[in-house]
Amino acid sequence: MGAHKDDDPAVSAAPGVGPYPPPWPVDDRLDPALLAEGDRRNVADRYRYWTVPAIVADLDARRHRLHVAIQNWEHDFNIGSIVRTANAFNVAGVHILGRRRWNRRGAMVTDRYLHVSHHATVEEFVSWAAGEAVPLIGVDNLPGSVPLERTELPPVCCLVFGSEGPGLTPDVVAACERLVAITQYGSTRSLNAGAAAAIAMYHWALRWA
Repeated sequence: MGAHKDDDPAVSAAPGVGPYPPPWPVDDRLDPALLAEGDRRNVADRYRYWTVPAIVADLDARRHRLHVAIQNWEHDFNIGSIVRTANAFNVAGVHILGRRRWNRRGAMVTDRYLHVSHHATVEEFVSWAAGEAVPLIGVDNLPGSVPLERTELPPVCCLVFGSEGPGLTPDVVAACERLVAITQYGSTRSLNAGAAAAIAMYHWALRWA
């Protein structure tokens, strides 16, 4: 199914595309309700009118080997932003440490297209990483951190981010194979957690995506 041209009747001024003009394509990946009513979701053009399971299956076929973990001790609003970025980089999985409930507003429903796992304790998360042979890389400007821009991250790893403000907790730091930090040149002590996650994921993708 090709992309719509500017003069296609399915294109409208609203986000996304309108109803698909008949006759409809024969494709099991397509959602009849979206074809009839239009697809206003924030998805790439190639996924217009696809069902969510069909999109997930297509993404699963080419997931990157990067995982992302976020500590959720303070219902951090940045978690949603990090999840949205994780979707953009098509990571293998997102791991929430601590509270099961997290602020989904910033995710813009992108968590539907990701594999999101919950780990009630740090020990449970570390056990998962060991069992899957996924090294943990902490991202925080703590003593002992090495500059991210001078580091080649492993092809398979999990980038671990702390809550906004407190950063990584000592037990998570102890479980990490190494710590990396993003070099800064201004007056602020730290970057916003969502921004730091985006930079770190992009740094990994430059080498391995």
